[in-house]
Amino acid sequence: MTTKGYIISFLIIFFCFQSNIDFAQKFLAITIDDPTIEETPKLNWQMRDSLILRTFDKHKIKVALFVCGMKVDNLSGRSLLANWDSKNHMICNHSYSHLYYNSKSKSTENFINDFKNGDSTIMTYRNYTKLFRFPYLKEGNTVGKRDSMRAALSKLGYRNGHVTIDASDWYIDALITEKLKEDIDADLTPYKEYYLKHILERANYYDSLAHLVFKRKISHTLLIHHSLLNALFLDDLLSLLEAKGWKLIDAKKAYEDKVFLKQPNIEPCGESIIWQCASEIEAISKTLRYPAEDEEYEKQPLEIYIKEYTTRTNKNK
Repeated sequence: MTTKGYIISFLIIFFCFQSNIDFAQKFLAITIDDPTIEETPKLNWQMRDSLILRTFDKHKIKVALFVCGMKVDNLSGRSLLANWDSKNHMICNHSYSHLYYNSKSKSTENFINDFKNGDSTIMTYRNYTKLFRFPYLKEGNTVGKRDSMRAALSKLGYRNGHVTIDASDWYIDALITEKLKEDIDADLTPYKEYYLKHILERANYYDSLAHLVFKRKISHTLLIHHSLLNALFLDDLLSLLEAKGWKLIDAKKAYEDKVFLKQPNIEPCGESIIWQCASEIEAISKTLRYPAEDEEYEKQPLEIYIKEYTTRTNKNK
């Protein structure tokens, strides 16, 4: 890494640990991907859904729900969407089949057709909103695919439902699901603690990166999932974020920020919109990892955290 690269990395770390910087107030909206009626240990889908919705009621915010059509394309799924619609949360498109657009085998034509199928799944709801979130946050592995999809969205009156703060809640959710299958009474405390720590770290990182890239505060959108993990611990997460200086705002308000209109000229295209814009700046791009978020970054730290927690717990017995 060059000297300039080290300086940029230092600045990002510096901003992450400063609580009294000029950009004091931090604004954050919640976005939820992949509502599902799949069964999980401990809670059925109705219980999970109810707990998540009650948490948003408690914190008095409206969020954006990004719907993958195939996961809710039946009577129960439509009931779930009706619950969110009745609470005036945004109902947005996350495709129908959750295709990986950056795959060489996925053509733009097929992807657009799948996007349209996703649109037809949600268009009858009162809070239907023309925001599209790319599955896996992958927006095209070539310039042609990237620009063709951008043109298709524009033609149909859609905007990109960008994320500013990406994370790996899905990975932690998969682990607690497997843990509970083994033992329904398993102690989930280390998973919960690691989850809260992980999201707070990623939020601070992307906020610091945004300061470097845009030289102003922005309205953030956090990507998390409609999952067992969030049914259990979402209230703890939102309370922690508020305690750490994050002001929770409605998703509709967040998407008014002009940062969500940006269309970075990068290839392959995808990840957080902050990451995309940062990758256009040579000095900062050298500090970025790819993919921006993945289980490979969390596997070992979480294993260590669980091991340390188990050791502490056993000593106290």
